[in-house]
Amino acid sequence: MQTLADFGDGGPGPWILFLPVIWALVIGGGVALLRRTVGRGRRGPGPGRPAVEGDSPVAVLGHRFASGEIDEDECWRRLSVLDEQFGRRGEGGGR
Repeated sequence: MQTLADFGDGGPGPWILFLPVIWALVIGGGVALLRRTVGRGRRGPGPGRPAVEGDSPVAVLGHRFASGEIDEDECWRRLSVLDEQFGRRGEGGGR
């Protein structure tokens, strides 16, 4: 094992780079993970609001109804306004 650590004239050889490379990988991975986590937080749906795929108005309305923020009458009223403005776009289900 001593011959691997010594290089030619008795210096440490290329093995001296092993630990700095390992630390660079660990720190770089931590920074990348932190960026990814913080980036998701900025693009997230907002405080107290569940992540809605696509954030379509109909999906947001459905989540608000499911969570109890609005009642059934309010949901149908808002859905009819959305249908008048944007038309039905194949969300399934009909009245």
